[in-house]
Amino acid sequence: MAAAASSLLAEEDHFLCSICLAVFTKPVSIPCGHNFCLDCITDYWNTCDIAIQCPLCKEKFFIRPMLRVNTFIAEMVAKLNKSERSRVGPEKKGNGSVLCDRCTGAKLPAIKSCLVCFMSFCETHLMPHQRIPAMKKHNLIHPVENLEGRMCKIHDEPLELFCRMEQMFVCASCKVGDHKTHDVVNLEHEAQMRKTMLGVEKESTDEMIQARQQKINEIQQSVEASRKKAEKVLSYSIHAMTAMVDYMRRSQAELAEVIETKQKKTETERNGLIEELEGEIMQLKQKKSQLNQIEYTNDALSFLENVLSLAFTEPQVKNWSDVTLNSDEFTEQGAMKMLETTVTKEIRSLCDPDWKEMQRHAVDVTLDPDTANPFLVVSPDGKQVTHGDRKRNLSKKPERFEYVLNVLAKEGFSSGKVYYEVQVKGKTNWDLGVANQSVNRKGDMRLSPTNGYWAIYLRKGNELTANASPAIDLNVREMPQKVGVFLDYEVGQVSFYDADSRACIFSFTGWSFTEKLFPFFSPCANNGGKNSAPLIITTVKRNS
Repeated sequence: MAAAASSLLAEEDHFLCSICLAVFTKPVSIPCGHNFCLDCITDYWNTCDIAIQCPLCKEKFFIRPMLRVNTFIAEMVAKLNKSERSRVGPEKKGNGSVLCDRCTGAKLPAIKSCLVCFMSFCETHLMPHQRIPAMKKHNLIHPVENLEGRMCKIHDEPLELFCRMEQMFVCASCKVGDHKTHDVVNLEHEAQMRKTMLGVEKESTDEMIQARQQKINEIQQSVEASRKKAEKVLSYSIHAMTAMVDYMRRSQAELAEVIETKQKKTETERNGLIEELEGEIMQLKQKKSQLNQIEYTNDALSFLENVLSLAFTEPQVKNWSDVTLNSDEFTEQGAMKMLETTVTKEIRSLCDPDWKEMQRHAVDVTLDPDTANPFLVVSPDGKQVTHGDRKRNLSKKPERFEYVLNVLAKEGFSSGKVYYEVQVKGKTNWDLGVANQSVNRKGDMRLSPTNGYWAIYLRKGNELTANASPAIDLNVREMPQKVGVFLDYEVGQVSFYDADSRACIFSFTGWSFTEKLFPFFSPCANNGGKNSAPLIITTVKRNS
């Protein structure tokens, strides 16, 4: 029996259904002696319009034969499948997404697709392609869906080639036709080449990812270092401020004692002068009394006798016209005023405690395009201005700056307090401030208060200057990215702030404004693109 089974297994073609060309599934025998899959012969007879007959010998049957599974053939097929699976080995696996087109029950994953049969096959149903000589010539590929899409629509041949010139899939007929002069290669060759390129690209991408991850780590370390530094600076500032306040309190007590001592000494000295003066007055009154007695004698002889006989002690007095009193002995007030000014200035350069109060006077400022120099471009919303590199053909207006690269705001102010902020990030040159309404707009002029400008300006990316008379170089801890401008019209003050650190950059004080003042802006020239960033009027984010 085993020998017979082995002989039958050697003749694998005997176990193929002539309809599906696959190994029998539920093999049945019909009266003429031919064998078919149960589902294949049933479907054949169900769709056949002629009389019931054998698909091979064409023998006709008057009634449809009753079909039963041929257990002997079924057993042989089972042994054949087992033997074939053992021979094929475990490497024949499908991709799990494409299913076998021949499986009638639960479909198994396909391991190959045939471009001739236009079907995908599992391990069992692929066996005919591995045994039958004619089917071994079929073009088998990795299991894919939509096999029709892999056929040339012109020549109805498999798309087995790739045209590098036109970057498209072609068949053998296309290669010798329209693409005969093109660089046409085998799909597998092109795919392998592309895989190699993708591998290189993937490696490069991995390196870029790694570099960026490293940069993230550096930034995170920088953030941590910055946090620790901030904690250290905060701790130091608390310590320094506490020490300074304690020192000033002790200094206040000492100064009060010094002033009190000085006042007591002054009182003692001046009371001594008063006592001395009162003593001299008493001597002088005594002399005056004696003189009065003689003065009231009417007889000339008696008067002269009394005068000649008069003997009194001359009062011991001194010339008080040379004695002056120092009215400026208490110079501490002036020193304290200087101390207050110095300390206030230094603290404001760190972080002005009045900055939040100034923010309460924030106003909405919009650029006036009618005042913009023809080289300047103002955004439609009036919040940004840049240098346009070319002079625009604009109408002549008396308010337009024709020479200097300036633009004013639409809003002018002649009273009250005003605050607004301007982003200067990315710029190497800029001018910011306020200007009189009457400033010269048709010629060149120097930025200075005498010409109606109260401003600061940046040059070369690191030279910050106030346009006082003379100009003052401003030393800042870091260049501001956003500048806050504060105007107090009645007090006569214009102050500039680093809006991020809240530090005061510079203040014009003690001025008497007589005209309406307008915020003014100059993005300066592009400088070959190095200064192309715009000046941006930003919304003031008030801090609670």
